[in-house]
Amino acid sequence: MLRMVFNRWSTATAAAALVGAAAAGATVLGASAASPAVASAQGTGTYFAPVPFAVGEELTYKASFGGIPAGTARMHVAGIESVRGRPAYHVVFTVDGGVPLFRVHDRYESWIDVATLSSLRHRQQISEGSYRRTTHYEIFPERATYQKQGGPEEASVGNPLDDGSFIYAVRAAGVRVGETRRDDRYFRPDRNPVVLTGLRNETVKVGAGTFAATVVRPTIRTKGIFSEDGEAQVWFSDDQHRYPVQVKSRFAKFSLTLSLQSVKPGDEALAAK
Repeated sequence: MLRMVFNRWSTATAAAALVGAAAAGATVLGASAASPAVASAQGTGTYFAPVPFAVGEELTYKASFGGIPAGTARMHVAGIESVRGRPAYHVVFTVDGGVPLFRVHDRYESWIDVATLSSLRHRQQISEGSYRRTTHYEIFPERATYQKQGGPEEASVGNPLDDGSFIYAVRAAGVRVGETRRDDRYFRPDRNPVVLTGLRNETVKVGAGTFAATVVRPTIRTKGIFSEDGEAQVWFSDDQHRYPVQVKSRFAKFSLTLSLQSVKPGDEALAAK
């Protein structure tokens, strides 16, 4: 059970999930015009879609499982790298913790095109108890296919999202209270649609401070904390960064809570360099 809980945290976080979304305003998960942006990298001619995060940003979370402390999770925008000749945000999500006799050290990496914000590559390195797995995906938005572990290409979707980029896509979407958005964005078509519902406005206090927030319910057709019956809720700060400050989910008769403990802001100027 604990292995299922931790390896699905990135799925929110699909999780918190929670660097997907098509070019600004182009789809239901597109970034809003109010988001911070670098229109183009000076001297390079590279277009950067508007996003509420920047290179260097690191968010640290405390995880609890059924009220029991269960470790630490981190979301980090590590840099901008080239993937098949396209500049991409390299985003890293890690989970370290667990309970006695069952330790978790998971690492999820995603590479997201800076212009279209489509997923280009995704890697999972799972270490949970005695279980070990490394899975690598190459994702090709231009022809709506993906490749797993160097195997044959399989059908995907346009402007795809992978597990690690999902939470960034929700941040970029800026869902409002009373609004429901749905789209077929997950890179494995059988798990669509992605549905985002704005539930309410609420003030929440976490280790990183007190935030006015919009509570959003994200669901995808998969197991884990963002499953359709998982009752997941994510609190996004009502500011230009839209930090996911808290995640709560209940499934399989258990509850999972992740709360933001610290924020290291990114440097938007790094993109121009």
